Amino acid sequence: VHQDYLEFDSDERFDLVLMIMCDFCALSPAQRQQMLVKFRTLLKQGGAVLLDVYSLIVFDNWKEEASCQANLLNGFWSPRRYYGFRNTFKYEAEKVVLDKFTIFEADRTRTVYNWLQHFDTDAIETEFAQSGLRIESTCSDIAGTQFDPDSSEFTVVAMEA
Repeated sequence: VHQDYLEFDSDERFDLVLMIMCDFCALSPAQRQQMLVKFRTLLKQGGAVLLDVYSLIVFDNWKEEASCQANLLNGFWSPRRYYGFRNTFKYEAEKVVLDKFTIFEADRTRTVYNWLQHFDTDAIETEFAQSGLRIESTCSDIAGTQFDPDSSEFTVVAMEA
């Protein structure tokens, strides 16, 4: 299925729903709740949700900064030559980082806002509970490595409450 996952719907029910690469962190609070409710409705009885998130350890290490570089991020933004500006903003109370990328090409300029929410285990558990899901286990990565509170990311497996 090639579709916006916020709009995905199916009559089929699944044993496992995955959302990896910390994609959950890029959603707004309302979108995260929408996604979790959707996950719950897509699960078979006894099914599980697995997703990974950025931890507060990563958030604490973020620094506000600005940079400019030709072909910023090794040409990620375009196959043509461009100049990229990256401005990083840190919102302490919300535990959110914003990377604002402004890309200048010969014929166009564009700006991309990359918002990233960071979590501790209590915050993610609260969000899941509000959607009728309970955390069954927490690991340091999607491979199931034992949870380490100093990990830059962590993975949760949840089931219907």
